[in-house]
Amino acid sequence: MSIGSTILGGLARLYPFEVEASDALADSVTFLDVSYEPETYVSAGFGGGIVGGFLPVMLTAWLPWYVVVVTSLSCSLASIHGIQSLPHVQAAFKRTEALGDAPNLIGRAVLRMQIEPATESAVRFAADTGSSSLAANLSTHIDAAVGTPRTGLLSFAEEWSDRFPAMQRSAYLLASAQQAPAGERARTLDRSLGAVLDGTRDRMAEFTNAIRGPTTILYAFGVMIPLALVALLPALGFVGYEISIWYLVVGYDIVLPITLTGACLWLLVRRPIAFPPPKVTRSHPDVPSRFLPTLLWGAIGVLAGFSLVNVLGVAHLAPVASAGLGTGAMLIAYVRPILHVRTYIRDVESNLTDALYLTGRLVDDGKSVETAIQRAGDQVPAATGELLEQAAGLQRRLHLSVHDAFLGEYGVVSDVPSPRVRATVELLAIAAEQGAPAGRAIVSMADHLDELRDVEARTRRQLSTITETIDHTATFFGPMVAGATVGLAGGLSGDGTTAIEGATTLPTDQLGLVIGAYVVSLSFILVPLSVALEDGLDRPLIGYRIGRSLVGAVTIYVLTVVAVGLTF
Repeated sequence: MSIGSTILGGLARLYPFEVEASDALADSVTFLDVSYEPETYVSAGFGGGIVGGFLPVMLTAWLPWYVVVVTSLSCSLASIHGIQSLPHVQAAFKRTEALGDAPNLIGRAVLRMQIEPATESAVRFAADTGSSSLAANLSTHIDAAVGTPRTGLLSFAEEWSDRFPAMQRSAYLLASAQQAPAGERARTLDRSLGAVLDGTRDRMAEFTNAIRGPTTILYAFGVMIPLALVALLPALGFVGYEISIWYLVVGYDIVLPITLTGACLWLLVRRPIAFPPPKVTRSHPDVPSRFLPTLLWGAIGVLAGFSLVNVLGVAHLAPVASAGLGTGAMLIAYVRPILHVRTYIRDVESNLTDALYLTGRLVDDGKSVETAIQRAGDQVPAATGELLEQAAGLQRRLHLSVHDAFLGEYGVVSDVPSPRVRATVELLAIAAEQGAPAGRAIVSMADHLDELRDVEARTRRQLSTITETIDHTATFFGPMVAGATVGLAGGLSGDGTTAIEGATTLPTDQLGLVIGAYVVSLSFILVPLSVALEDGLDRPLIGYRIGRSLVGAVTIYVLTVVAVGLTF
């Protein structure tokens, strides 16, 4: 049982009364296919509300009772809503990633139809060669249609029509292609793939335009304005008001992070489509399972943070610097091997269209698929060509079929978890049985892969202006503004030569820690938002980018505090 399941079950037991789940919650839990009943999430929400309401009570010694009451009520309501909304958020993320495979899934079916115009075998091929939840859902519909005249494709498309209408139109065109005259079949199949590609482009363009305003508000009111207000805190002394540091703890380290997290989730659940990357786990043979190097890099980061603040004379920032650099170094060391494998997979995919085009032309000219693969391996550069050469070598030495050379026990892509690569070699294996008539289909396969890559690239370019701003805010601008305002507030209210009489006196060391903790939280909140908007919930990439952001943000924050402090 996972830690999350243990916590959920424990919170549910805190609320033993009978509860009732809504239909929407039941649908989300069913889609997630988890072991808990919908009512468990309702009970866990109320249990979390009890825990969240009691936690702020410890602040009674430092804050007025009415502030503690308001904080307790807010934490309780936030806990209830957050836990009970968790299945909705998880289901939304899963559906978003599933729909990212829609162009690939329809594309695989279209390509299979070009080799053999049979809808049933094409739909089954599209489901079997995919690893996404969308492919699994299609497989469920296919199994349900066994023994009936239907293939399961249309019922599958109808289930997703409310979230992605273009896929329904694409599915109807695909289903009608089997009965179309030979001269019209290719055009109908192209229209089927074009419908899902155009739908993807349009949905993502609409989403990009829709989130520009909310992300600007998030950037301004959630990060920059709260950080700029830190420099104005000394002015409160002129109106006769002394602010406790605990107000800042509640505001900057509790309320703001929770509010920002909620706003980020609000944005992410509205993303219509995400393109999930190839899934590489730690069980992959090229990913070491040793944790000692990760712990070693974490220890180096902690020592580096401790040394940095002591050398610069701001030893009070040691908790922020050591925790930030240590955590950042550990995250980078932990996920870097996974990203190395991911990079190799991307290299294999990068020249796949060229390899298919060359293979298809050679097959169309009368060469066998085996010979075409060997020649393409000699001409295609980088990792793709090397992979084809290895496959051709296995065919010669072990007398293997195309399928076994790529996907068999000793297949060259058995450790390449790329649905695109696997679907491609499956089609090549089918083409090897068909002979020369499949050559034109292989060339079409190359064209379709180019179109799919173009859609993904265009989508990322549309989002890049937004995601880069979010990423830079967490790593550079936010820490810089935070460091400057902390240094300025400390100088105006401290013992420096520019200290202003009557200004609110704030403990500079405590202020630096409170705002430093907020800077660290920005890396854990804004960086996942940036990655998820552009690439979906790519956990290894999120871990790497958080680690990189922590290293940069903490260093910039400490250096800025010191630089501004030297002027006072």
